[in-house]
Amino acid sequence: MKHSFIGSFGKFSIFAMFLWLSVFAFIPFFLVFVASFLTKGSSEFLEFSFSLQSYVRIFDPLYFGVFLNSLWLSLLTSVITLILALPFAYALSKLPSSLKAWALLLTIIPFWTSSLVRTYALVAILKTKGVLNGLLLWIGIIEVPFEILYTKTAVIIGMVYTLLPFMILPLYASFEKLDYRYIEAARDLGANGFQLFIKVILPLVSPGIVAGIILVFLPSLGMFFVPDLLGGAKDLIIGSFIRNQFLTFRDWPFGSVASVILTILMMLLIFIYTKVQAKGGVKNEDEIL
Repeated sequence: MKHSFIGSFGKFSIFAMFLWLSVFAFIPFFLVFVASFLTKGSSEFLEFSFSLQSYVRIFDPLYFGVFLNSLWLSLLTSVITLILALPFAYALSKLPSSLKAWALLLTIIPFWTSSLVRTYALVAILKTKGVLNGLLLWIGIIEVPFEILYTKTAVIIGMVYTLLPFMILPLYASFEKLDYRYIEAARDLGANGFQLFIKVILPLVSPGIVAGIILVFLPSLGMFFVPDLLGGAKDLIIGSFIRNQFLTFRDWPFGSVASVILTILMMLLIFIYTKVQAKGGVKNEDEIL
């Protein structure tokens, strides 16, 4: 009776999950995919006539530059968060169990507050008469307030601050599973600190690195409110571009094309992650040592 109940519950869970994904993921993506091959109507959002015009337009240097700018911004955000998260996640994994739980709690506390609210808090910190300039003037490090708000630097700071926990958590999980016998063996074989980090630690935590990059890179492509608030909407990114096409210009086919390309990019990165995860970072001791 118990096994029957567990089996029925499992089937129901799978059905509920499939239904949820179908209604809120597969069907919406299918509709967006179909819309990308239609045309913009003069009085309607869509005209049901097949066209590849939107796919041709997306490669116009003006629009293609938006994708390149977004990719560069997301890549830079991913690299900076990785550099910051690696030592933090390693130190977190080495803490005593009593402190580790509190440190993890402090890491995920930002998720309890809306990212939009936290971005507005950054505006108050980074503006000319904000907290940061006031503190630096009070200490005497600077004599004149510097302009940081509404620049690319402010956008990068906002992206890194918002997405840093997404990089820390998968790296922490990888460091928790790290077999330190490999590190001890590498030291016995004469590896210095740099060799130890490059040839032993990085391969062992590579699944966490790839997972963290995906969790940071993809949201940063679509997080349009951070560049809008901290960068003054000076540079258009993919998220802002898609929003404008749907809500401002009412060009649903063109916005759908950008959405399809973004989804394909996401699927490609997830495929890369599954390959790295299947490999397990390293195959055996000989591959490291």
